[in-house]
Amino acid sequence: MQNSKKQTISRRKFLDTSAKATLFSSVAMAGFPTIIPARVIGKNPPSDKITIGWIGTGRQGTGDVRGTLRFDTAQFVAAADVDSNRVALGKKMIEDFYSRQTGSTFSGVKTYGDYKEMLLDKSIDAVMITTPDHWHSQPAIEAALAGKDIYLEKPTSLTITEGRLLSDVVRRKKVILQVGTQQRSSAQFRVAAELVRNGRIGKLQTVKIGLPGDPSGPEAAEMPIPKNLNYDMWLGSTPKVYYTEIRVHPQNSINDRPGWLRCEQFGAGMITGWGQHHFDSAAWGMDTELTGPISIEAVAQFPKSGLWDVHGDFMSKAEYANGITMLTSGGYPNGVRYEGTDGWIFVTRGNYRATESDPIPQGQANAPLTASDPKVLTPLSANELHLYVSESQQGNWLDCIKSRKEPISPVEIGHRACTVCLVTHISMKLGRKLTWDPAKEKFVKDDEANSMLSRPQRAPYGTNYIKM
Repeated sequence: MQNSKKQTISRRKFLDTSAKATLFSSVAMAGFPTIIPARVIGKNPPSDKITIGWIGTGRQGTGDVRGTLRFDTAQFVAAADVDSNRVALGKKMIEDFYSRQTGSTFSGVKTYGDYKEMLLDKSIDAVMITTPDHWHSQPAIEAALAGKDIYLEKPTSLTITEGRLLSDVVRRKKVILQVGTQQRSSAQFRVAAELVRNGRIGKLQTVKIGLPGDPSGPEAAEMPIPKNLNYDMWLGSTPKVYYTEIRVHPQNSINDRPGWLRCEQFGAGMITGWGQHHFDSAAWGMDTELTGPISIEAVAQFPKSGLWDVHGDFMSKAEYANGITMLTSGGYPNGVRYEGTDGWIFVTRGNYRATESDPIPQGQANAPLTASDPKVLTPLSANELHLYVSESQQGNWLDCIKSRKEPISPVEIGHRACTVCLVTHISMKLGRKLTWDPAKEKFVKDDEANSMLSRPQRAPYGTNYIKM
């Protein structure tokens, strides 16, 4: 564990003091590491800021944190990671930002090797969880139990059982949880869903989703565990396996794609990686956000050798009780295509790529929103159905922490979208059609498939070992 001796800018400590005025002068408040000038504070003084701890300071998280730093309602005060080098980089990234904002050296971010110690800090209001996928549900549940509001990267879980537990705990504790399915904050995905649900293409019949697989990888020999990495904790609830760098994350870079994304032990591959984004967007237009398919059938190629073992090329077919069929394959353009009795609408991210490894080749992207007839895209009238509007996933999260209103990507909707990913993955593994009951969240008369709703957990890690 690494604990900075510097004190942080605590919202609650500011509330408990009458000396706020000193922040606006050249006199430092005793015990605080730096002075925050008015040009940085803006309309939100420290007493009103949401104090945030960052859990998992790797590649994906840097974008989420930068997206949050843009809002002066937020104040990052802590960072936690099992890799001491990475948590140091995360601390530096945040402190460099505040230093540029203040015009003077800022050093006020505590660091932790175990996020559970961070959760004990009552001065922290919220946490941003951007860990590897097998470490999503547990810290989110523990943060909810600690009364923290949460920003959680997708997928929300790696099993349907732990996803259900997460949703139930979050709602019971009444904390704000925003899932990182940021396509909901991209105008074209909202507009596409609105147009479909307002009948612009007639009765919706089919949805086609473009989603590629991952390549296989090489064999990799065992390597010494870096001294800066708590590898046992990094493995978490998953089985013990030998350390090799391409199984985990690059030691010399925070921006390159980590190898764990292509290991089933820690994730399910693109079906959960990008799948939750597109299945969530599709459900918005299908009006199936709080339910799921009634059957799923998938075929997939899996590597026969090499360290990386997630699915490659695949195709799946999901059928819904409302008569809609959803087809997913790497053979379709990356995005969501709604097909109705009177036309079609296609929506994609366009040229936007969250990282260099996203499955959108530069210069080959499709237009963000297209349709079979330009008239389909005519703006909505006032009396048509309008969906939730958000311009920023992180900004919406912060607004909802203040207002206590439901965010644009709440936990239950996130769990349902993730469930589509996971039942598809189970069908891939079993290689046969499955009947799903979305109300009971069970496969119908299929013990083998139901045994895959959860997976063994290695003590003391895992949601099975959380004290509720």
